[in-house]
Amino acid sequence: MKALDKQVAVVLGASSGIGRAIALGLAKQGATLCLVGRKLETLQAVSAEAGPVQAHFLQADLALDRDVEGLADRILRDAGRVDILVHSAGVIRLSTVAATAADDLDTHHRVNFRAPFLVTQGLLPELRSRQGQVLFVNSSAGLAARASLAQYAASKHALKAFADSLREEVNPDGVRVVSLFLGRTASPMQAAVHAMEGRTYRPELLMQPEDVAAVATHALTLPRRIEVTDISIRPQLKSY
Repeated sequence: MKALDKQVAVVLGASSGIGRAIALGLAKQGATLCLVGRKLETLQAVSAEAGPVQAHFLQADLALDRDVEGLADRILRDAGRVDILVHSAGVIRLSTVAATAADDLDTHHRVNFRAPFLVTQGLLPELRSRQGQVLFVNSSAGLAARASLAQYAASKHALKAFADSLREEVNPDGVRVVSLFLGRTASPMQAAVHAMEGRTYRPELLMQPEDVAAVATHALTLPRRIEVTDISIRPQLKSY
């Protein structure tokens, strides 16, 4: 019997990169998948790669209110239950404070903080009843900001605050809350960041999505008498 047999893992941002790798890692541990992303065909490809596991697919753009509203209900209707909730969707655009457009600021807030908040809120009764787990894929920018990252770092600091507050509220009900604070990881998003910085993208020098998935899966399969709260991960070679 595998560690996550008969459990349903919901992964937001499952189409590519870190979310895809975490979904595949959880499937290897026996979890049924509920994959959420913007393109159904991409989610179906991830499911096919996961092998003979049951999977559900939900198309949603987390930047759009009409897609976020009711998403928790859609997840429960399609998946039937939720034992693990993984928030790995995100957006990043580099910009100085002076040059940041209000629309970009709002997009960061909606995708990186507001959507995880509302989806988690909608699933709280289910997570409490299952003594479930919530994993937030955060960033090193959620711990320390730097130039040209104000809008992104602010949204990730908000996500950390949400996770910390949520943990105190739901721990007494047996729910675990884990935050991963990642350094640079080879992914389509990181390739875009390098392009914005005008730098050569060398993914072989960065962490790989599978590295993050290994840490995430380990944290979610630890004995229930313990909880890992915050995990910071960096590439061993600080090439950046």
